[in-house]
Amino acid sequence: MSKPTSSHAYGIGIIAVIVGLAAGISYYQLYYLPELTAKPKISEEILNPGEETIINMIKGSSSPEQQDNFVPKLVNIQLEIDNKVVWDNVDDTPHTVTPDSGHEYTDKYSGKFGSVGVVKPGEKYEFLFTQPEVEIDYHCEPHPWMKGKLIITKARF
Repeated sequence: MSKPTSSHAYGIGIIAVIVGLAAGISYYQLYYLPELTAKPKISEEILNPGEETIINMIKGSSSPEQQDNFVPKLVNIQLEIDNKVVWDNVDDTPHTVTPDSGHEYTDKYSGKFGSVGVVKPGEKYEFLFTQPEVEIDYHCEPHPWMKGKLIITKARF
């Protein structure tokens, strides 16, 4: 007759697996995940610039015959001076702020650039740029003739 195997070894093995899983999950939640999702350290001057850059989506922008729509169309932005950009829809039609294909941009602090959904009449879309040396061409999704360009540089004092 064979000798029965010990259930103690089996129980110790299960406990070891549970402890290992708990240690792995703890490390993931306490160290890996916060480090992965942490925002970079950005200077206060960049996070709180002295001025805002305002871009208006003017009345009649939804018409393809109108030359002006994003006003101004070309904007030079300097970090620490005017790197908070506000798109103000003063038109009667909803618009978007959408990066052109190939110009998608994700700021390490502010996240993905581009309005989520439409900017309704009377509403605003804001974005804080924190990284220099970036050029972004953008448009309005339902009105592709509405085009603009941003050039972000570091302030030169």
